Parts: sequence; structure tokens; C-alpha cells
Amino acid sequence: MAFWELVLIAVGLSMDAFAVSICKGLAVKKVTLKEMLIAGAWFGGFQGLMPLTGWFLGSRFRVYIESIDHWIAFALLVLIGLNMLREALFSKEEEKVDDSFGFKTMLLMAIATSIDALAVGITFGLLLDGFIPTLMSCLFICLVTFIFSAAGVKVGALAGERFEKKAEVAGGIILILIGIKILLSHLGIIGF
Repeated sequence: MAFWELVLIAVGLSMDAFAVSICKGLAVKKVTLKEMLIAGAWFGGFQGLMPLTGWFLGSRFRVYIESIDHWIAFALLVLIGLNMLREALFSKEEEKVDDSFGFKTMLLMAIATSIDALAVGITFGLLLDGFIPTLMSCLFICLVTFIFSAAGVKVGALAGERFEKKAEVAGGIILILIGIKILLSHLGIIGF
């Protein structure tokens, strides 16, 4: 996997956490550095941990599905991306986010926003060779999500709801495009 692909995956995965962080900022109104760091740590930590967990699962089954791994990676990334687009564009439900940064609230939100990262981690198990490249990729995803989440709390307090849907749409499109690129590369249609 090329570095630019990892950057796009990290940004795409961080968009759910960014959107929720914006909502947290909206709820809080007057944001402190502590709240920004709490959001960054929770969301970044889980976005880094979940793909590592997925990698363990994917790498265990790699020998059984190696001949179709590119189809699985394509399907997972496109489905995650389409789900993000559906939620951003068509969901009538407004997510109610309170102003709490307590343990239980943040744990549930971090898990909810990182489920997609678990599926991406499964594709890592199919595409990345070895623990160290996977760990480095997961740490990078953690860092990117930390930055986006901490900034999202501040953006929410300053700019309001305007960016929430756009962030989810951008994340969905990025993941779909990466899935298509993986499939086309494995089929020999494109060479990068």
C-alpha cells in the first residue's frame, strides 16, 4: 500500500469522528483544550486500535481467501463508503450529542465511530505483510483521527453544523475510491 493511500484511508476513516466531534463542540459551545484532547484521544485511540484488531482477523484468514482478497477489500471499502454517504445525505435522523466528555459517553461514541476501521483493518490483513507495517499504519490513522477530532470540537464550537455532513460525504467518497483503486490494481487495469 502506498503512503498516499494510507493518508486517504486515515482521512476517510477520521471523518465520522470529525463529524461527531463537531457535534460535541456544538453542544459544549465554550471549548477548552482539555475537551479537545479528550475527544482526540478517545476517537484517535479507537480508530488506531480497531484496524489493528481487524488486521489480526484478516491475517488469520488470508491463506483461505488470498485469491479473492482484492474483491473483499473492494466490497468492504465501498460498503463502508456508501453507508457513510447514505447517513450523510439521506438519513432524516439527527444524531443527538450531549456535552458530556465522561468515560461512558466517550467510550460508546468512540466504538460507534470506529466500527468502520475494524472492517478496514480486515483489508489490512489481506493487503499488508507483517505486523510492523500494520502497526505503523494504525498509529498513523490514530494520529490523523486525533488531529481531526480535536480540531472538530473547536470547529463545532466556532462554525456550527455546516461542516458535519460535508465531512461524512468526503470520507465516504474517499473510501469508495480507494476500494475501486484496490480492485483495479489487482485486476491489472491500473498500475499504481
